[in-house]
Amino acid sequence: MKTEPHPESHRDPRTLRPLPRFIFASRWLQLPLYLGLIVAQAVYVFLFLKELLHLVVESPKVTELQAMLIVLGLIDVVMISNLLIMVIVGGYETFVSRMELNRHPDQPEWLSHVNASVLKIKLAMAIIGISSIHLLRTFIEAGTLGKPDATYTEAAIMWQSIIHALFILSAIGIAVVDRLSQPPPGHH
Repeated sequence: MKTEPHPESHRDPRTLRPLPRFIFASRWLQLPLYLGLIVAQAVYVFLFLKELLHLVVESPKVTELQAMLIVLGLIDVVMISNLLIMVIVGGYETFVSRMELNRHPDQPEWLSHVNASVLKIKLAMAIIGISSIHLLRTFIEAGTLGKPDATYTEAAIMWQSIIHALFILSAIGIAVVDRLSQPPPGHH
């Protein structure tokens, strides 16, 4: 069932009164923020390549544990990079302007149904994934407790675990609120 568009939905934006037009145009102030995130993405690509080169060049000298920690670091960078892409593309599409990617063969599947609610849930899930990798690295590195170079105390591990659990609870809360705010299928 298709709903009829609001009668003013095809209104020419140039016919808006000056103040609403100015307020609507202010969304473009977010553009430098998204461009800045693209620069941050480039930094993460550089860090990824640097760490990958370290792994490849030093592979004969790297222990299995060190290799695992480096690979977890690489996965962490990839997950943060994915988070950046979701924020850049999804945020721009949701809050600034449509990208008109409907027929582009490389359009990500998730972008076809992105809105602020979907973006919040995807971001929460990405943050949980990143937190999981950090917590796993902490647990692995915690095996070195008692050695002179140990960086994690029991309290630090406990707090990281608590923060991770709070991320999970927050994501569940966001999903529940989103579910409650949407009417069940078939109800308008």
